[in-house]
Amino acid sequence: MGRPMTEAAADPVVLINVYRCDSDRLDALMELLTVMVRAQREAGGFISATLHRGLNGRVAAVHAVWRSREDWKAMARSPAVNAAMEPIMAIATSEPNLYEAGEVIE
Repeated sequence: MGRPMTEAAADPVVLINVYRCDSDRLDALMELLTVMVRAQREAGGFISATLHRGLNGRVAAVHAVWRSREDWKAMARSPAVNAAMEPIMAIATSEPNLYEAGEVIE
């Protein structure tokens, strides 16, 4: 049975960003995403991130948890993160969306 979110656990925001690329570029994309997430990890408010490789060979996703929307916005303005994003955007498109955390079902 799922457990309800507590107030403290509901404060973080979740970024789910789906990247699309040609299948011959997915390996490179995964490497670049790793570099980018390591740059994000240095930003204040970073909690965690998980990288996902699509089984269809053309998509990747990053699921990242941030302490607050403000922390995420500050990270997005970081020169190091923007520099890490440049080569990613040269080979892929992205669809980032912020979410509030929901119920955890285990």
